[in-house]
Parts: sequence; C-alpha cells; structure tokens
Amino acid sequence: MLLLGLGAVAAGSAAAQNAGSTFTTGPVAQGNPRALCSIQVIGNRRIPKESVLARLFSHEGDIYDESMIERDYNSLWNTGYFEDLRAEKQDKPNCTQIIWYVREKPTVNDINYKGVNAVTTSDILERFKKAKVGLTVESQYDPTKVKRAEVVLKELLAEHGHQFATIRTVVKNLPPARVSLTFEVKEGPTVKVGHIDFVGNDNVGSRTLRQAMRNLRPIGIPKSIILENIFARTFDASKLDEDAQRVQMAYRDRGYFKALTSEPKTRVRDAGGINIFTLRPSKGKRIDILMPVEEGKRYRLGGIAFTGNKAITNMKALRAQFAQKDGEWFSATLFGKGLENLRKAYGGLGYINFVGSPTPRFDEAKNLIFLDIDIDEGKQFKVSRIEFSGNSITRDRVIRRELMLEEGAVYNAQAWELSLLRLNQLNYFEALKVEQDSETRTNNDAGTVDLLLKLKEKGKNSIGLNGGISGASGSFIGLNYETNNFLGLGETLSVQANAGDLSRNLSFGFTEPYFRNKPLSLGLQVFQSKFDYNPSKAYGAAGGSISQNLSQAQQSLLTNYNQASTGLSISASYPLRKLFNRSGVTRIGLSYSLQRSTISTFNDNTRNLFQSLAFRSGIQGSNQLSGIISSVITPSFTFSSIDRAVGPHSGKDFNVAIQVAGAGGNVKYFSPVATWRQFFPMKGLRIDRDGHNVLGYRIQVSHVEGFGGQVAPPFNRVYGGGESDVRGFDVRSSSPYTYIPTKVEFNLTNPDGTTVPRDPTNQDLGAIHVPLPVYRLVSVGADTGITGNVEYRIPIINQVVFAFFTDFGYNGNVRDSQLRQSVLGQATFNSTLYGCPTIINGSC
Repeated sequence: MLLLGLGAVAAGSAAAQNAGSTFTTGPVAQGNPRALCSIQVIGNRRIPKESVLARLFSHEGDIYDESMIERDYNSLWNTGYFEDLRAEKQDKPNCTQIIWYVREKPTVNDINYKGVNAVTTSDILERFKKAKVGLTVESQYDPTKVKRAEVVLKELLAEHGHQFATIRTVVKNLPPARVSLTFEVKEGPTVKVGHIDFVGNDNVGSRTLRQAMRNLRPIGIPKSIILENIFARTFDASKLDEDAQRVQMAYRDRGYFKALTSEPKTRVRDAGGINIFTLRPSKGKRIDILMPVEEGKRYRLGGIAFTGNKAITNMKALRAQFAQKDGEWFSATLFGKGLENLRKAYGGLGYINFVGSPTPRFDEAKNLIFLDIDIDEGKQFKVSRIEFSGNSITRDRVIRRELMLEEGAVYNAQAWELSLLRLNQLNYFEALKVEQDSETRTNNDAGTVDLLLKLKEKGKNSIGLNGGISGASGSFIGLNYETNNFLGLGETLSVQANAGDLSRNLSFGFTEPYFRNKPLSLGLQVFQSKFDYNPSKAYGAAGGSISQNLSQAQQSLLTNYNQASTGLSISASYPLRKLFNRSGVTRIGLSYSLQRSTISTFNDNTRNLFQSLAFRSGIQGSNQLSGIISSVITPSFTFSSIDRAVGPHSGKDFNVAIQVAGAGGNVKYFSPVATWRQFFPMKGLRIDRDGHNVLGYRIQVSHVEGFGGQVAPPFNRVYGGGESDVRGFDVRSSSPYTYIPTKVEFNLTNPDGTTVPRDPTNQDLGAIHVPLPVYRLVSVGADTGITGNVEYRIPIINQVVFAFFTDFGYNGNVRDSQLRQSVLGQATFNSTLYGCPTIINGSC
C-alpha cells in the first residue's frame, strides 16, 4: 500500500516495484498490474468529486508513476481547499487503484463583531473590501486572513480615535465543516488631538501653521481669539504625515522654498479639565503634537524660463499661464496652478502626454528663486474614434451633435470637457465627469486617441402628481407628463395641468433641438391660464384663514384682480460655437408670443388703478380690461457653463432678453431683463473643486417701459416677493405705492352737522349726496427692479438640500412718465363730477 501525505511519497511494495518501470501512458494492458484502473475521492463534502479529479494529472488508464502521484498531491494542496490530504495506493490483480482522502477547510458560516461602537458593520466590510482581506461569509476559513482582518479592523478603529483598541478572535466550530467567527473588541478610551505646537517657526505664527493642518486642527472659528479651538478632532496617526506636508506647503506658499518639517513628536495624556458643554470632567485621552520645523530663507520669484517648447514658441504666452509675477514672494500653490494651466494649454493642441519638469535655481545673495521648466511635449494626437456605451435609448447622433470634437481632428482636452458640459446641460444622462466617465486609449505609434464615453441614461418619461401650498398658487394640485428625450431623438414633449386657489394652468409644449439635423432649436407652446392676484386669498392661504375674515374696508384697500389668458409662443435659438467656446455654451434666440387676456377686478380700488393708467390708447374705462392682446417679440442672448441643468454644482450663466410688445397687439411696451448666476463647489468655507456643498448667487436687473403714448400694463410691471424672488415676503408685496382718487358719495351736511334733505317735505328721499375724491393707497408696481440672492446649499439626498440664504431687492420707479394717467382719468378728476357747484332738484 502507498501512503502519500505532507508532500512525501512512500516506497511501494516489492511486488509493485518488480512489476516493471515503464512510464509511458496509454490504454490499460491486459495483466499489467501498474496500470491505473480507478481513482477514488473520499471525504469531500462541498467540493464535487469532478472538481477534484479535474485538478489531477493522472487519469484512469494511465501507467502508474509515483512522481505523477506526487505532482497530483502538490496540485491539490496548492488549491487551498483542503486542510488535510492523503493518497492511498491499492494493488489489484490487474491494475492499481488510487484513493484520495481529503478533509476540506471549513467554511465561514457567519462573522460577528462584538463591542464595536465607533464604526458600523458596513464600514468594516467596506474597509475589508478596500484592503482585499478576502474574509467573507461562505468563504473558506483561513487563519492568515483572520489575522489580516484583525490588523485592518484595528487600523480602522484607530482612525476613529481608538488607538488602544484590542481585538480577540473567537473561532467556534460548527459541524460538519463550518466555523463561526466573532471579533471581540475592546475599543478603549477615545483619543482626541490635544495641543498642537511647533518648534523653530520664527517667522510664521503657530496659528497659521495650525490652520494648514486640515486633518487634525481643532474645529472652531478661524482666526478668532478665543473660539478657534472649540472641538478637538479625533486623532489619526495616518493623517499626521499628510498634515506635516501641508505645513511644509504653507511655508512654500510664503516663499520659504527650502522649509522642512521633522518627524512630529506625540505625547499621550489624560484629557483632564472640565467639559464646557456638559460641565463635567473630560474623559478619554489626548495626544499632544510637537512638530519641529526648519524655515530656511525666504525667496522671491526671480523668473520662469522654458526649454524644449516647439509647438508654442511664444514665451509670453507660456509665461502668461503663471499668475505670479516676478519679484513677488514665491508661492508653490500658484506655481502648481500655472503648471496645470500649461498642461491644459498643450492638451488643447493635442499634446496629451505633455510633461513639464521644473528645476529651481537660487541666487542666495539676492534671495531669488528661478525656475527652469523643461517641456517634453510628446507627440500630437488626433482623434481616431469616438464611441458611446450605455445609451440604449438615445441615438448616437443625438450625443455626437453635442460634441465639440470630431473624428480625424486634433485632440483637444478642453473641447472634450466642454462636450461633456453640453451633454450634462441636456439632462438626458446622469452627471458626466471627464475623470470617471470617459476612457482614453492612445496609440503612440500612430499618434491617435480613441475616446469611449460611458453614459447612464435617466428616465426619459416622467409622470408627476404634485400638490402643496405656495405663495404664487396658494393651495394647489397638479398633474404633468414630460419626456425630455422623445423617441431617443432629443425632442422634448410636455403636458402640464395645475389647479389651485390662486392659479390654474394648462399647457402643451414641444421642442425640437436640432431642426433637420441643424443646430437650430425650435419650440412651440400653447397655454391657457388664470391667475388671481388676490392678496386676501394669499393671506388666507398663508395664515390658515379665509379671505372673508378681512373686513370690507380692508379688502377695499387691496389690489385684487384676476387675469385669464390664452395664447401660444414660438421660439428659435442657435448656438454661437465660436464665441466663448472654451468656457461654455452660447446661444442667441428669438421668440414670439401672442396672448389674449381679460382682467376682472374685485374692488373699486383696483378698477380705478386700471382705468387711471393709460396702457391702451384709444380705449377708456372698463372696456380696456377685456380683449387685451399682447404681441411680444423677444430676442435673447444666453451663455452658460453650468455643469448640470438641475441642482448645479459649478459654473456660471448669463441671460439677457428684451421683450418688445407692439405690432399685432393693443399694448405697447419693452422690457429688458438681465440675469447673472454663478455657483462654486465648497468644502466648508473654502472653494474646492471636489467640494460637496455649493455656494451660489444670482443678480437680476429688470425694467419695463411703455412707448407710443402708452405705459406698460399693470400686470407687466415689476413686483417683488415670493419663493423665487425675495423670500420671506409675500408674492408681489414688494412694490411702490401711490394714491389713486376714488369717488365716494358723502351726505351734504349743515354747519351744525345735520344732513341736508333732498326734499324737506319728503324725508323718505334721504339726504343730498355729494361725490368727493378720496385718495386710497394702491400698489402700482415698479418700472425697475433689482434682485440679489445668495445661497449656501448642503445636499442631503437626491434633490433634498439644506440651505442657508439671504436675499435683497429693490423695486422703484425711475421714470415718472411710466405712471401716466389716462385721458379719461384726468378728465374725470378735473370735471364737475366732484363736489356740488349747483343743486338741481335737490341733487348735485
């Protein structure tokens, strides 16, 4: 019998050795005792017999060979599936049988973490995955992997302030071949950063250097006297080296190019003292940090020279990429930004392998630093192929027409970034980033580059049911359907219906972004709407009361009316690809809208306002409130570098439009509106390209003015307030106010206060009524408005954000002529309708 174990082969029996020594393979010969007649596997539970036999080099019918059996043993052992392995040879009358006895490694049944509070189980599993520990449920038990998991878990706990954590792993065997793992953890005290001090910093203050340590510096109000160190950070030894490099960079940004930091020294102590928030003794540990520095000399920039540049020979153009001027204190950060600008400049010319290697030279006598940049341009690349993946609905040509690069053209990195910006503005796909969503494959021999854009489409169809309370609509409910990529061709189709206390709206719109495959966008919208400009209803919606709670006298002072409109608009826009083509998308547009409106006033105050203003020539009185036709032509100019259509993260946009109403309508006015928006990615209070938060601001300037002897209609004038304007003010509540005369009938009285009867002989006829003008305050709207909004947004999930904001606005009349009274109003006011110059038959 042959026993094979632990990698050794025992000698066979004498009969087996005398049977022959042939090592050839082939069919089993009749009477040949050294041929393998069968191979058996015993002891396998989870691993199929066929998988074991597949790992063997020996097969039934082969000539028995001890060296081949040893080779089979090594092959099975190296799989790592077994913790015990043994081969047994049995001689049969006509052949040899090999039996493999195996014992599989147990499988991990479950993994438990006991005593872990600082991190979650998902955090641990994520760190195991990142560190490639390989310890998971249903994996084979390996003591080496368990030890590796302990080390990784201890590092994770140290990052969360538990430097003194201890871990013990309990392995429990579960028949027949499973184990249960439990990591018993004692986290120990929480370790926070204590005092941070520096030695050798003679010219740069400790506070400045401490602020450079972003990982370990205390949380507080920067540059304050007593509130700089409010909350101590959790100590993490792995981040101390990063902060030491930041301290060194802080010196280099101030001209100390040769500044060095030595190994920081740490000291562990008890926290001690009283916690100012709980008024109890502080617990845990503190680690004080002492960082030695060597400042060296301070240098000014003497100059920047370039060598090896062939594609760009204009030295001034190369030097212009660096913002720092000669003679200023050297700044490593500004110099690094200049190198990045230089890389982008060469990338725009197709030199994607550009490398700029700076070499410093020093003039110690004058304390100057000179930097010689050796430029390795590499080869100029052209675009060979542009491919897309993930666009199962959107046609390739819809994507390709937004690209600023074409196959066969010189590769331009800036144009590729701008192409992704244009695609993001379509809102067809999830936000695209050059680093993670585009793949570049270069062929150095041919000088070509292949581009692969990885897309993830958004749902092109959306059906929404919405409702709520707003300042503009009151209590409302709405239903809408929109497809922003109709049939995958890029068209937009939308249907919307909203109904509320203050508004009703029904609209249908269609947009063709590329008419006949030309970059000409055409749009059509048909709408019917009714808006109640009714402050009494708005107050009721906001305060939970009804407008009937306002007295008749109070309602008479409000500007209450509604506007019912029906119309359509047609728009066209065209991109200007050569204007600002390196930084954003520029378009010019022209739209025409035709709208018919009818005004219904709710009180005399509002009725007098509309009838007093000359916004429809030749029509006076109540007739001018119906059949108002607005025929408006609006040219527009738009520039945008916003990175996404919804929830922008960075970029800016500028829009200017001029509405001109006249030909084809019965109102005449023009209204220019200019809007500027800009967004900055933020990390805390610093602008950071990788920041998660957003700081944005908007400035809007608008003006409206009538012409041809008319003023602008009251409903087209400028009002402020509302959630999209100056938040905190009611809709249209910010407005200039003026006095409008209203005719009120008063009783004629005698000097003693008694009324004068119409007929002294017939008291039933009542007193004589005298019409007198009463001036009432009324909101007339402005002809000029300026609005500013500043907002700091912290995204929570999807479109849910937490925002800090402040708004300001100005609404006023800079043109007195735009509040011109109508001819009828002037005539009425100056006529004998007011007062009682004569009494005829007891009446004025």
